[in-house]
Amino acid sequence: MYLNSNKSTKKPQEYRYIAIIRVIIELVIIMINNDWNKILESQFNKSYFKNLMDFINNEYNTKIIFPKKEDIFNAFNYCDFNDVKVVVIGQDPYHNFNQAHGLAFSVLKGNRIPPSLRNIYKELNSDLGIDIPNHGELTNWANQGILLMNTILTVEAHKPLSHKSRGWEQFTDEVIHILNKDNRPKVFVLWGNNAISKSNLITNNNHLIISSSHPSPLSARHSFFGSKLFSKINDFLKETNQLEIDFKIKET
Repeated sequence: MYLNSNKSTKKPQEYRYIAIIRVIIELVIIMINNDWNKILESQFNKSYFKNLMDFINNEYNTKIIFPKKEDIFNAFNYCDFNDVKVVVIGQDPYHNFNQAHGLAFSVLKGNRIPPSLRNIYKELNSDLGIDIPNHGELTNWANQGILLMNTILTVEAHKPLSHKSRGWEQFTDEVIHILNKDNRPKVFVLWGNNAISKSNLITNNNHLIISSSHPSPLSARHSFFGSKLFSKINDFLKETNQLEIDFKIKET
């Protein structure tokens, strides 16, 4: 009897899984539509990322997940790799309706400004004298080279940290690693213990780390208020011959 050693032993469901993951990865490549696409391409083909995308796809198909699927990678779309001057590291997206849109700390216009962002605005006003705006959308900052990146990019409705330890942290750690290796001077803004824990990934002396307590009402008084981080950011950019950030948010 002739045995075909090349015959596949994969089951139909395995072929289906491979096909689904391939489609999801292709969608991710479309969703990130700038230089980040090529830079992060090696991550898309790793097992952890394929498993993450399988999980995320199922979550969106069966539950209410934020942000909208097309907004997951907005931090990268609004701030291309070669434009990054400042990296602000958040934790996970807002978990209520019509808030999250892919930028850490930012909320869509028309929403109440969340407490942490309100405290960020208070420090901005204290530091640079900029009026507190009437909305919380930070796309203007992102467009000027501030990467507003959460370490976890999705969340189930009303369940903070529900997508913790699913693979997003490995992905965003790699982003930090890539940015650290790039010698163009950057400011890494680390608010709170979760963000500060990423400081071990930032080893390049070309970069500046600014850390403090989290701007949430529970901890802002410890070291966030009075940190003058906005003037420190612009002082560093000026010293390294880069355009300063205009932190003023246009009113709606």
